[in-house]
Amino acid sequence: MVIRKDIKLHLGGGERYIPGFIHIDKRKFNHIDFVQDVKDLSNFKDDSVSLIYSCHLLEHFRRKEIRDVLGEWYRVLKKGGILRTSVPGLEEVIKIYKKHKDLKLVLGPIVGGQKYRHDYHRMIFDFNLLEENLIDVGFKNVKKYDWRKTEHAYIDDYSQAYIPHMDKENGLQVSLNVEAVK
Repeated sequence: MVIRKDIKLHLGGGERYIPGFIHIDKRKFNHIDFVQDVKDLSNFKDDSVSLIYSCHLLEHFRRKEIRDVLGEWYRVLKKGGILRTSVPGLEEVIKIYKKHKDLKLVLGPIVGGQKYRHDYHRMIFDFNLLEENLIDVGFKNVKKYDWRKTEHAYIDDYSQAYIPHMDKENGLQVSLNVEAVK
């Protein structure tokens, strides 16, 4: 059982390291604190976590698993704790495809990179569907967030993905970034 005053979890972040966070992933890297499935956080007590951050992770679960996964994350969050999640956004992907008419640009967000065992997508979200799932497990104050205004904004991950690649001023953002409060 993990006991620490201010617990922040970085779930499914793979190779990305965020100082001050506990890192949980199915794959082993030097900075991963717990190699485990993020749908079972039984090594954390109820109401013990202040912040959960996941980036391009929820889409890897089956549609019928989403509420259970979010419910487990809700369980470990403290009252007032924040869930910050980023997923490929359907509306965003459609805009990119309509503008560029190049399916290769949106294959990754739709089906995953498919470079290793778990790197494929089973779900896609728009704001309404993600909000509905979050509210159904008890979250409140569901809203989009700006990655630039987070404590982990300096970590280049998919919450900051744009097409054309790295054109954060003129490009179209791939991700739907959503925050909710327990």
